[in-house]
Amino acid sequence: MIEENIISAKKRQTLDERLTSPIELGEDVQVESLRPLVFEDFLGQTELKEKLDIFIQAANQRTEALDHVLLSGPPGLGKTTFAKIIANSLCTNFVITSGPAIERQGDLAAILTNLGPRDVLFIDEIHRLKLPVEEILYSAMEDYKLDIIVGKGPDARNLRIDLPPFTLVGATTKSGLLSAPLRDRFGILGQFEFYNKEQLAQIVTRSASILEIKIEKDGALEIASRSRGTPRIANRLLKRVRDVAQVKGRKSVDLQVSCEALALLNVNELGLEVLDLKILKVLCEVYEGNPVGLSTLSISVGEDDETISEVCEPYLIQLGFVERTPRGRKSTPKGNRYYQKWVNNQD
Repeated sequence: MIEENIISAKKRQTLDERLTSPIELGEDVQVESLRPLVFEDFLGQTELKEKLDIFIQAANQRTEALDHVLLSGPPGLGKTTFAKIIANSLCTNFVITSGPAIERQGDLAAILTNLGPRDVLFIDEIHRLKLPVEEILYSAMEDYKLDIIVGKGPDARNLRIDLPPFTLVGATTKSGLLSAPLRDRFGILGQFEFYNKEQLAQIVTRSASILEIKIEKDGALEIASRSRGTPRIANRLLKRVRDVAQVKGRKSVDLQVSCEALALLNVNELGLEVLDLKILKVLCEVYEGNPVGLSTLSISVGEDDETISEVCEPYLIQLGFVERTPRGRKSTPKGNRYYQKWVNNQD
């Protein structure tokens, strides 16, 4: 167990080194003020907001707990923020934990028995719950009952504890890993989508006003266009661009400052970093568009599998530059054309 934790920590550190990683970094956690507190301030995900707003209003009118909510989608799109807004809209307490943090049934039992009526329990990475822990959630979600086995052997007996009506909000980046019994107990399903450039520009402008950064419209659009469709990355790039503007004595972040800063950070016009371009080089040049296994690809670019699969690959697939096949990853014609264009610009 200790060795697994050490390996996991090393992988997480590798992910944290990536400026365009959608994984939450320590720097992101520190700036809590950037998180909106109400749906009106939450930009994007319009259809999901409208749906949840109706369900929350109905629950408030009946003074009942909101049905359980499952939020799925890539990291960095605002699932945790969305869960906090749900709790704020219900005017209840917000309790947060994560799947890997709940190791035993007793850990979850302690959390559930401390909830108040209509409280919101948020479990991040819910797909990583252990099966014995997940199983006691079934009766808790469906009947608001907690079934615990007390004792061992012939003296073992089942203890059923009543729970107050509560709302479980689960977040997952891999909804396919959720078991069917757990997924079926969520009454509200929400799928997060990547943001477009205009939505991200609005988020950058809002964050700049909170951080007291003067930013021009073209500067915000430039940062947005390089943020890989992810608000977390947009806010991170904004703070790095602010540092460059401050050191260079610029009074505001305009298009020129944004381009200079992002070029300094090796983030190109599509938001690709050096590692992304190395992956394209291996797929397009070394293997000439033939399928490549993930382990072979990771050795070729000198990075671990998790960094490639969680940070680089999703965005390259979203751009249409890379595709997954049964035999491995391969570049698309669109990816080949972009790589050749990039090579020609370097000459």
